[in-house]
Amino acid sequence: MGTHEEQGVARQGFDVADAAPLLLDAQGLVTGWTRDAQRLLAYTSSEVVGRYAGELLGAEDARRVPELMERCRKEGGWAGLLTARHRDGAPVRLMVRITSALDERGPAQWLVLLSELGEAHGWDMSRDTLEQMVARSPVGIAIVDTNLRFVWSNPSLAQFGGGPPPHRLGLRLADIQPGLDAESIETQMRQVLATGDPIVGYEHVGRARSAPLRETAHMMSFTRLDDGHGNPTGVYYTVEDITDRHRARQRLALLDRAGERIGRTLDITRTAQELADVAVPGLADLVTVDLLESVLRGGEPAPGPLGDTEPVPVRRAGYRSVNGSVPLTVVDIGAVVTYPAESPPIRCLRTGTSWREEKLDPLGEAWAKHARGGQAAIFLELGLHSVMIVPIRARGVTLGVTTFFRRHRQEPFEEDDLNLAEDLVSRAAVCVDNARRYTRERDAALVLQRSLLPHRLPEQDAVEVSACYRPADELTGLGGDWYDVIPLSGARVALVVGEVPGHGIDAAAAMGRLRTAVRTLAALDLPPDEVLAHLDDLVARSAREEGVDLGGEEADGALGVGSGCVYVVYDPVDGACTMAAAGHPAPAVVMPDGSVTFVDLPQGPPLGVGGPPFESVELALASGSTLALHTDGLLAAGEDWAVDADRGRLRQALERGADSLDLHCRTVVDALVPDRPYDDVALLMARTRLLGAEQVADWDLPADPAAVADARKTATRQLSEWGLEELAFTTELVVSELVTNAIRYAAGPIRLRLIRERALFCEVYDGGATAPHLRHPRTTDEGGRGLLLVSQFTQQWGTRFVPEGKIIWAEQSLTDPSP
Repeated sequence: MGTHEEQGVARQGFDVADAAPLLLDAQGLVTGWTRDAQRLLAYTSSEVVGRYAGELLGAEDARRVPELMERCRKEGGWAGLLTARHRDGAPVRLMVRITSALDERGPAQWLVLLSELGEAHGWDMSRDTLEQMVARSPVGIAIVDTNLRFVWSNPSLAQFGGGPPPHRLGLRLADIQPGLDAESIETQMRQVLATGDPIVGYEHVGRARSAPLRETAHMMSFTRLDDGHGNPTGVYYTVEDITDRHRARQRLALLDRAGERIGRTLDITRTAQELADVAVPGLADLVTVDLLESVLRGGEPAPGPLGDTEPVPVRRAGYRSVNGSVPLTVVDIGAVVTYPAESPPIRCLRTGTSWREEKLDPLGEAWAKHARGGQAAIFLELGLHSVMIVPIRARGVTLGVTTFFRRHRQEPFEEDDLNLAEDLVSRAAVCVDNARRYTRERDAALVLQRSLLPHRLPEQDAVEVSACYRPADELTGLGGDWYDVIPLSGARVALVVGEVPGHGIDAAAAMGRLRTAVRTLAALDLPPDEVLAHLDDLVARSAREEGVDLGGEEADGALGVGSGCVYVVYDPVDGACTMAAAGHPAPAVVMPDGSVTFVDLPQGPPLGVGGPPFESVELALASGSTLALHTDGLLAAGEDWAVDADRGRLRQALERGADSLDLHCRTVVDALVPDRPYDDVALLMARTRLLGAEQVADWDLPADPAAVADARKTATRQLSEWGLEELAFTTELVVSELVTNAIRYAAGPIRLRLIRERALFCEVYDGGATAPHLRHPRTTDEGGRGLLLVSQFTQQWGTRFVPEGKIIWAEQSLTDPSP
């Protein structure tokens, strides 16, 4: 046995009534043996008296006897554990206490008290020892009878309320602690009495009468007490204060909820509202989140400190109250709150430090005067008595403030509450800042997107058009798909749908370059296959200039490499439709009777990757036919093996029809595309029209200078029939110059055509292969002013080549006939 163990044994009370005494002399010989000792070890007195005490012990303890006798002589006694040998040889574990038996000549012999431990790991406790244990225990302990009335309790129970032990006797829990939820505790006692099964670790949370403002938590355990026949006599229970542990657990749970619920979106206002929702009611009864206006717009807060005298306007971005309804004196979400310059919220905004007030002045005006009849929010009216203000800071910048209030009977905010609030707000601040930066980038990206896609489709009479665009990147709303409708000369129109590999702002930028290039090429009035050929050259040349390996993986999407495009030109005069494709699905055609076919269009290679030349096809479309140009995101996956199935689904969606083309376009996309598509989707639908015979007039002219005058007169008569006499002078000039040029410089047949649509088109066809050039003649030159005059008196003019020659055309506005 070690020294500390021996000292522990020595301090315990020793019940003499349960001990077996014997006597030893100064040399350790047994001089007295009692019946109790005989009962304990089975040796008779004659067998033991006169023998050395060590002979009765185990070998290890026998060697200690001289040492123990020496200690007894020096210290006047000894107490500890020893192992004796029973008469039958079995070891007997004993608790031993040795004290001196004094006589007039000094200590002549020693009194030894033996107590058997049996199977116990310690030693039997006397009643005195047990009473000391329960009386001095910091844990509250009590015993109630079967009627749940107190019959005993230790002094430590008084710290949990209800007074000292004598005051509890004969009373129940509700009698001594009114206001406590005694019913739930007594329910546990009744269950233990009924089942006999102990209840361990029951947590009771409530408010004590002595501290009604502070929530407390206790850990309780209940055990049934039975008599010798197994009948219940009462309940023994213990109480331990775990308020600090409970509050720490609540704080961790609150922070866990904050991590799960704050920042689930990249919306600034929603993030601010999530912060308020998390904090109520776990931390506060009322929470407001106010952000600087520049933050809500996605911008950086203004540089420099806030003014010391100027009020600072902020916007209410989040609010939550335990009442569930906003008091009339509190501003709505999104409304402006102007705090006085000297108010605590503005001080927190300026300094970036938190502020706490345990007890508010109940008659003090609130910091913000709200525009509801000029009424000021009074703390007394709202029942607010304690407040914390925590600035919302991220990356060293203050974005706003969060204000926490407590109302009515809750305890005031403590320093731990402020630490928790700062931790909570700091987590939310990162989310708010991310949302702010995302808002800024998204707004910039959307401005780019809006500048690249058509704001509205142009007005023209060739086709009725509708478009639907759905990006795969729902966060930014950006994608690489695009569509366009481009009016051309002669009342014709170009329809374009294309897509760039990838998503997001890079794809949108590449798409913008391609769309601009297509518009530039369309202005040249080139056939569809030549437009795609020039576009292919442009993409490949740009990639090479940027050092992109056209055969490598990095070429995918770079500067438009690998993009797809379909280019369609429709002529409403005769219904001719010419188209070509570069790595893009062929359009579908909805016939006037509702049947659907797919154009057999040769597939050229994607742009910029090289391959065989592009091919055009031409078909005639009846009036009322609908062209459906789409990107491959409209179909399932764009895999070759799934083409037939994808086209089948598209055919079914197109055959359903709708009351309007806009509705039909949206219905097709909704039927084929999920809410979160795997790829960007663009669908352009164009319903064809044919110009009436009364809108087109043409004449064959001989290659004779005398025909110029006849052409002027013929054109003037036609304008009179159309009611366009105010354009007669300009049209005569245009016809004269264009026909004269054709007769003078071209060969083959000459044809004059006038088209009245939203503009007046004058076209002169000849068999020549060279285009005229606009010149700027000197004053002394006798000629060369024809096309210069045409450019001055018309909106625009140009040349387009056809298989048999060329057409020189000029356009005059019908809404503004003046040049």
